[in-house]
Amino acid sequence: MGILKLKPACKNYIWGGHRLAEEYGIEYDGEKIAEAWTLSCHKDGQSIIAEGEYQGKTLQEYIDENGREILGENCRRFREFPIIIKFIDAKENLSIQVHPNNKYALEHEGQYGKTEMWYVLDAEVGSKLYYGFKHEISKEEFLQRIKDNTLPEVLNAVEVQKGDILFIESGTLHAIGAGVMVAEIQQNSKITYRIYDYGRPRELHIEKALEVTNRIPIIRNNGSSPHIADCDYFTTDKLNLDGKLTYRTQGTVDEKSFLSILILNGEGTISSKGEKIFYKKGDSLFLTANSGDWQIEGKCEALLTTIREKKNPIRVGVNIGSSEIQIGIVNEKNELLDVKSYETKSQRQPSEIINETAQNILKLLEENKIPLEDCVVVGVGVPGTIDRHEGKVIYSNNIKWKNIELVKELGEKIPCPIRIANNANCAALGESIAGAGKNHSDLIMITLGNGVGGGVIMDNKVFEGGVIGGAEIGHQVIKADGRECSCGRHGCLEAYVSIPALLKTAEEYANRKVELEEIFQNEGMKEVLEEYTKILGLGIVNIINVFRPQLILIGGKMSPYAEKLIEPLKKIISEECFGGINSLIPKTATAKLGIEAGIIGAANL
Repeated sequence: MGILKLKPACKNYIWGGHRLAEEYGIEYDGEKIAEAWTLSCHKDGQSIIAEGEYQGKTLQEYIDENGREILGENCRRFREFPIIIKFIDAKENLSIQVHPNNKYALEHEGQYGKTEMWYVLDAEVGSKLYYGFKHEISKEEFLQRIKDNTLPEVLNAVEVQKGDILFIESGTLHAIGAGVMVAEIQQNSKITYRIYDYGRPRELHIEKALEVTNRIPIIRNNGSSPHIADCDYFTTDKLNLDGKLTYRTQGTVDEKSFLSILILNGEGTISSKGEKIFYKKGDSLFLTANSGDWQIEGKCEALLTTIREKKNPIRVGVNIGSSEIQIGIVNEKNELLDVKSYETKSQRQPSEIINETAQNILKLLEENKIPLEDCVVVGVGVPGTIDRHEGKVIYSNNIKWKNIELVKELGEKIPCPIRIANNANCAALGESIAGAGKNHSDLIMITLGNGVGGGVIMDNKVFEGGVIGGAEIGHQVIKADGRECSCGRHGCLEAYVSIPALLKTAEEYANRKVELEEIFQNEGMKEVLEEYTKILGLGIVNIINVFRPQLILIGGKMSPYAEKLIEPLKKIISEECFGGINSLIPKTATAKLGIEAGIIGAANL
């Protein structure tokens, strides 16, 4: 179903009139309709599907059933449906108010702030909108005028008429005056600080308003050519069909964004994918992303709203290891702007580690003067079995986590989209995007560190199989009834080729404590290294025989020594792979990015 006609949620606030029912056909039995939320998934007022197969369901229920892909790729950066669109009928003056910016709202309210726009539908002669101040005032004068009830004297009162547009950034003091009707498009937030309410017995939010209000006069912005409004949260265009010279227009809804069409006046039909729907004044139409070509006919005025790509987005990648956690800021070119590393201390409770990670993410962004709203995703790589869809760490023997709802817990501290995956998968993804695997669509990366991980990239995508967990390369049994592994089984590859396993073998051989560097430099450790390489090579051959990749990468903490492993590994692979020289023998190379691979990969989840 490509076109949805929506029925709004209605609000009967004390200042409202009844014109939305009388003139816009909004169905409502109450005495007043102050607002009609024509496009909303907000819990306080949800739009309902009015016709067709999904009639009676909320728009949010429709999204839940059909997947967030119907919102479009540009909406991935939002945890919730990004906007609310409303009709507003102000029979009386609305309160004078202000919305906080995202930073302040996140710190004090745990959700985003609000930027919005107004399109004036109608205005009685002499009616006004308040929009900032006439001149700059001090914080002290601001407070005193609130106390004296003289605040309106210093406000910028804008006389408006039908078709006027005001773009209201967060921090701008504003209010709709009596006799004005507007269509409002806003961030999906209800955070409002009321400053002055004409003596009505409603709560005011003076202290918070004083902190967030811009007390410098605002230069009025009548549009964002070629659009009537354009910001990171929404892009809005005006459509006019006069029914004569311009009777028809058409467009395409691609995979980037949904399309909202709010009919301000007129009537006609809209069609897409062989489906045709009649529209009239007051209707709200929703076309899902990637629904293709559409055509609208008739006579109408309408607002068309989409979500564009964010300008200069940044992403945060987190790599949680058994001994160390790395957090990095990644730009749109997959360049690492800054990184912070600190001890995991995995003996702590998971909640303590998650809370510290959240605080360090916020601190790193602040140190780099990057607002949190510029971050489109936080990706986290974790060792072990991961349920990416539920956002859970099912089991991690490396850090002793079991059934940890990582996305939920981290999301309570960082209110933006959170994605998680196995950290070896993240490292493989990072190398395939920006490292040694950049020119290969199929590769396998072996990460050798305190454990043994592996990431499989097939057709440029992380391979996770049909069940939770993905490829656990380190937990293939290489020797029946062999060494006990950290996972509880015996003979796993990890029990022989992880760094602790290699050190254990070397210390047993030398009967003394051994450093990793010595194993690769001391001729006396040649036998230890040869046995290590043989076991690692056979494990890699097993993997090649299953996946047949183009490239094998060796990475992880063993990366500085990987060059000494590559040539003997190539020999083992060419001799032991099924088919030998008669089959395609993959290249073997060292990963390039080091710890950056896991960070960049996580940031690209």
